[in-house]
Amino acid sequence: MPDSPMPDSPKTDSPKTDSTSPDSPRPDSRSAGSGGPGPRSAARGDVAAYLSEQESKTLLRFITCGSVDDGKSTLIGRLLYDSKLIFDDQLAALASDSRKHGTTGADMDFALLVDGLEAEREQGITIDVAYRFFATDRRKFIVADTPGHEEYTRNMATGASTADLAVVLVDARNGVLEQTRRHSHIVSLVGIRSIVLAINKIDLVDHDRDVFDAIVADYTAFAAQLGFDEIRAIPISARYGDNVSARSAAMPWYEGPTLIEHLERVVIADPALALPFRLPVQLVVRPDLDFRGFAGQIASGRVAVGDAVVVAKSGQASRVKSIVTADGNLERAREGQAVTLVLTDELDVSRGNMLSAPEARPHVADQFQAHVIWFDEHALMPGRSYVLRSETDSTHATVTALKYAIDVNSLTHEAARQLGKNGIGVCNFATAAPLAFDAYRDNRITGNFILVDRLTNATVGAGMIDHPLRRADNVHWQAIDVTREARAELKHQKPAVLWFTGLSGSGKSTIANLVEKRLHALGRHTVLLDGDNVRHGLNRDLGFTEADRVENIRRVAEVARLMTDAGLIVLVSFISPFRSERKLARDLMAPGEFVEIFVDTPIEECARRDPKGLYRKAMAGQIANFTGISSPYEAPETPEMHLRTVDEPAEAMAKRVVDRLLDSFS
Repeated sequence: MPDSPMPDSPKTDSPKTDSTSPDSPRPDSRSAGSGGPGPRSAARGDVAAYLSEQESKTLLRFITCGSVDDGKSTLIGRLLYDSKLIFDDQLAALASDSRKHGTTGADMDFALLVDGLEAEREQGITIDVAYRFFATDRRKFIVADTPGHEEYTRNMATGASTADLAVVLVDARNGVLEQTRRHSHIVSLVGIRSIVLAINKIDLVDHDRDVFDAIVADYTAFAAQLGFDEIRAIPISARYGDNVSARSAAMPWYEGPTLIEHLERVVIADPALALPFRLPVQLVVRPDLDFRGFAGQIASGRVAVGDAVVVAKSGQASRVKSIVTADGNLERAREGQAVTLVLTDELDVSRGNMLSAPEARPHVADQFQAHVIWFDEHALMPGRSYVLRSETDSTHATVTALKYAIDVNSLTHEAARQLGKNGIGVCNFATAAPLAFDAYRDNRITGNFILVDRLTNATVGAGMIDHPLRRADNVHWQAIDVTREARAELKHQKPAVLWFTGLSGSGKSTIANLVEKRLHALGRHTVLLDGDNVRHGLNRDLGFTEADRVENIRRVAEVARLMTDAGLIVLVSFISPFRSERKLARDLMAPGEFVEIFVDTPIEECARRDPKGLYRKAMAGQIANFTGISSPYEAPETPEMHLRTVDEPAEAMAKRVVDRLLDSFS
């Protein structure tokens, strides 16, 4: 998943030092515990000692998550307020904004410290991920306020991807909701193992211990399957500060730590340093003939001058000659550092490859299983091709199977043919080129990826790799002596794919048949794949749902590619309603071999012709998923040929297609 941005450092002006607050007492800056010394008090002492003290503090990254209006932004605002990181001008602005946008009456609305977008303030919800920094006497923190609304699940997943701990908020009045479960599942998938169950707004249920205990029991029963190492339940009121930074007198029955005490003391292991060395190569640096280095950020482990390394995809071995950084050469480097490694040997290494420890290499495969979180309005479908982007690599990937979807409430596995928006499932993938990766459970950096729509470039999903598929080890390319060029030369032609697309009844098959007759008469070697004919054999098991249409075209495109390998001119006459699958077919062919021909006939004319009586039945509701009536047709935007059948007879259009093809051969 994409790296989360680092927050800006706090300002160095003087923080508010008075103790007035419209809704709760503010701890004095000199008190021990959660509030650390502000910048002004540091200036009065030894600045160097202060900075040294800050550098020696450990850093905890955590997120707040949960359902809408459970108080995530308010909690972070409260933490900033209590840790003395709100300055005079900010506090004045907060008071003003609270009167204009607040939801807490005359009190200050701490959520406004985090909800900075105008749309967030108008709607009273969090949309984007907001990162904030604060510190106490014992620890530094980076907190990500993630949106609770289901619409912005992708933003929540992004915020969770780099966190060490999750604060899951639950409104004490509502208990555990579906979005609470969804966020908890995502937190588990991205590898977070420490949870704080913050049962918020406890004041609105009269600080009732029975309510608290019931919510804790409900959540822990659900989360038992998620593999968390620790779940710390704390009753809080983010608005009034109860059990956030100061213990609440209203809940004498609660004897555990406050939220900030727990965050200060929780132990988070740093496994990345103990993991095998991984350097995903981002750039090959070659400023002159005497220098060639491989730049990137070390994903895990350590490396030192003289260490043996292996190129993941080729298996070539070498040793580290030098470690170059912007601040000079190093003898050793560790996880998180940006370096350029110079090797003792000249090896073929490019962006997307990986340097690794020879005794613990990553997987290299073009098929694997992964958990997927789906973000897009258009469902994930087996057979559809996407762009897969890992830490530094990018390749086309096809979902070869959706093994099951996961019910976020019960965590049961359910059979599914597609994965809808905000769905979570397990899929098999096949990539156009081998990837170097680790299982996500072993390495969060080298085991994640995102999926990008090939037409819109929108990020549509995020994945966590489970393992390579064993079948990939049994499938290898076999060298063949007779090439596709040799086969085509024997036929005295160049292979090509003429892809006719258009509505049912547009005249695709008629024109394609005429084109083949002309080519046959000229002694050309052809084959015609017609949509109806193929559905009697190869694709007889497919229906007309969107998922089946995707698979229908994927199979035909693969067959067409094999036939071009035989040196044939392949004519494909299919409705092929989706641009994504037509692009998949194009990308399978060699450059210049794919000719998209849009047979453009208005739907009114197609319905008037209605050679098979299909439009009449579709309009009467007797045929479901009929293109142009109850299923969309995405017309080509820049086809190689645009045939308008109402303006020109079929014979003339067929002749134009043949002439264009023959011109391309010359």
